[in-house]
Amino acid sequence: MSTTRPYPPGDRGPEPSGASGAPAQGPSAEGASSGASGEEPPSSGRQVRRLSFEGESGVVPLARDFTRQALYAWGWLPAAGADQRAAAEDVLLVVSELVTNACLHADGPQELWIGCDNKVLRIEVSDRGAGQPAPRTPHRAGRPGGHGMFIVQRLCLDWGVVRTPGAGGKTVWAELGAPA
Repeated sequence: MSTTRPYPPGDRGPEPSGASGAPAQGPSAEGASSGASGEEPPSSGRQVRRLSFEGESGVVPLARDFTRQALYAWGWLPAAGADQRAAAEDVLLVVSELVTNACLHADGPQELWIGCDNKVLRIEVSDRGAGQPAPRTPHRAGRPGGHGMFIVQRLCLDWGVVRTPGAGGKTVWAELGAPA
């Protein structure tokens, strides 16, 4: 189910499930790293990377490659077993779907932000679009197209949309569980 939360991008808000780690600041927050592969200091307990799409072409493969590099750096890849391999593939698929949706429905993505702690990996894609992403209902598996948000909904622990009052665009976020 899609949710819209009042928390700023990058802030998971209260942890109802008891997940560990303090909420991280999003890419637009003060103190966040800048640049193509900025990382949050390791002392924070949360690893963060961000990618700006400004002036870039081929953004979906760029986003996948960027995410794959982060997964290697964070120890998700190379996968030690089938569960870890499946978790990494799910992350790459969700990144592809969110960035593709921004390309198709929101004049392209502005930024990809991914953060990981011991329990949860969070993906955020910012765009300039005003639309509200939602899985198509009813979902028709045999028809081409329209499966992106259905896939995100099925693979993720949670997902939603954050809008900044007075600013155009939105941030679509999704969270996946880290492999055991």
